[in-house]
Amino acid sequence: MTETLTTVPTTEALTTPKIATGRSLLGTAWLRIRRSRIALASFAVVIAIVLFAILAPLLTAIEGQDPFTTHTGPDTLDNFDTPGLPLPQFLYPSAGHWLGVEPGLGRDLFARLAYGAQVSLTIALLATLVSVVLGTIMGAAAGFFGGKVDMVISRLIDLFLAFPHLLLVLSLTPILQSRLRGTALGQGSFVPIASLVIILGFFGWAYLARVVRGQVLSIREQEYIEAARSYGASKRTILFTQVIPNVSGVVLVYATMMIPTNISAEAALSFLGVGVKDPTPSWGQMLNAAQSGNWYLVDPWFLIVPGTALVITVLAFNLLGDAVRDALDPKASRS
Repeated sequence: MTETLTTVPTTEALTTPKIATGRSLLGTAWLRIRRSRIALASFAVVIAIVLFAILAPLLTAIEGQDPFTTHTGPDTLDNFDTPGLPLPQFLYPSAGHWLGVEPGLGRDLFARLAYGAQVSLTIALLATLVSVVLGTIMGAAAGFFGGKVDMVISRLIDLFLAFPHLLLVLSLTPILQSRLRGTALGQGSFVPIASLVIILGFFGWAYLARVVRGQVLSIREQEYIEAARSYGASKRTILFTQVIPNVSGVVLVYATMMIPTNISAEAALSFLGVGVKDPTPSWGQMLNAAQSGNWYLVDPWFLIVPGTALVITVLAFNLLGDAVRDALDPKASRS
């Protein structure tokens, strides 16, 4: 007769704790963002705005309109009391025109708002990308290499920060647009978009570079940097694999704050007539059209539509930027 042996787990096996796994910087930040209702709401609005821009062709196809077709006939616009003003059935949202039509040319407001979101967000995102790349590399190089490199880059940062930014952009944008017309970037309506990306991106990197430089001055003295040096890693390898990844939190916060700034800058420049020009739709160009013919006096809806979209977008990005900053640096929110 054989006996069945039963293995009884030992006390040590029962009490052995599971090994905890650490979270990455972005994972920890996302966990903190999820705990904030304001952060989640602003994140949802940002995603909705981005999807609105991406899906502009599909949405306007469903509506049955496009941003360029004009409707100037007497069946759409008033030809007597206030020439150019949309008739009452087209002045506000309707089944055929979801946000009504604009005065003067009778183009569909919803279509121009959707395609304008594409243009405004594209300019803001690309300009932010240019600023982030330049600012990160220049600031990291200044802080890591030190010496003459630091001196030259620091004086360059001071020079860029000393420029009157708005006046410089206003004066250089038309010049750059004329120069781009003879290049591969100067095709059709792409000229003002390319010029704004270059101008806003090139003159927006200095503040980030100064912040990154300060962070790198501390990082370069850390033990893991010394260990990388002792293993024979080159300075370039250490800079791009050890130093720059450790300032990603600062860069991410700056990027989320810079996007709404560039959206507002594009709107301001287009409103002043040196940015995106008609017929290319952008939110700033729509605001410019509302005031150029004093249409906002008789058709305030024409001004309210792009103005509201601009305010909501900038506010959502700013709130998201605050949430990202607090999530990556909780001490900053308590100071």
